[in-house]
Amino acid sequence: MDLGTFGIYTFDFEHLPATRIRDSVQQLEDMGWRTLWIPEALGRDAFTHAGLLLSAGRRLTVVNGIARIWSREARWTHGAALLLADAYPGRHVLGLGFGGDPRPGVKPLAAMSAYLDELDTLETPNPLPRTPVRRLLAAYGPKMLQLARDRAAGAHTYHVNTAHTAQAREILGPDAFLAVEHAVLFETDPVRARGLAREHLDGYLRTPYNLAKFRRLGYTDDDLSGGGSDRFVDDLVFWGDPDTVVRKLRGHVDAGADHVAVQVIGVEPGESALPHWRSLADALLPAKDPAGR
Repeated sequence: MDLGTFGIYTFDFEHLPATRIRDSVQQLEDMGWRTLWIPEALGRDAFTHAGLLLSAGRRLTVVNGIARIWSREARWTHGAALLLADAYPGRHVLGLGFGGDPRPGVKPLAAMSAYLDELDTLETPNPLPRTPVRRLLAAYGPKMLQLARDRAAGAHTYHVNTAHTAQAREILGPDAFLAVEHAVLFETDPVRARGLAREHLDGYLRTPYNLAKFRRLGYTDDDLSGGGSDRFVDDLVFWGDPDTVVRKLRGHVDAGADHVAVQVIGVEPGESALPHWRSLADALLPAKDPAGR
């Protein structure tokens, strides 16, 4: 799966009208970005959102990061993914994840396995795309990573450190695709940077499955209390000047990631991260040829 080494991950489009979204996609393409990741978290449906973004661009690949398995039955996910693969050959990746509110008594691994079983046995009267559907699984623990290796093209991780990236690569082996999201903040003042980072991380420190994930990453209760220790915050949000941020992002590639999806934080809802995405494009993306490719 070739998504380029770096892409954009953003919640920003949840807060923008369609006209601004279309303009942003076109600007991202002009900057040279090849891949755009979107969540399903704040009200917009994963597949209509992806379809809008794909229709606004000409080359950009859109990845659901993630489409929640609880948001729709497998047959509707199947139908939506087939249509996007047919309409935009090679430009959509189906990212699936457990996601959402805790479900007492439901084990994520079993739920995902059952969902994939149903996806893989469905038949459809709809035309099949010439380019097959590609899928990734949101995965953190060893067993979900193994499932991503065996039942998908690979894994997508979210809010992890570079040590986890190395561990995930070892579990996935050399051939499965590994994409890693990481938050960044262009702020050089440590007090302000860590304050904004703690605001961003606050919700993740209130959910049991995220806390369990962070403990597996080696963080203690002291690291995870009071908004997060400096060590925790600095590992989960790369902040500083552009050179510092870029150097840290490349650490995931050195640790075994095929692709890093960069989430710029510190942007107010309704505002645009385009200036930051432009700076990142200049630092991270290959130079375009004279034809703009």
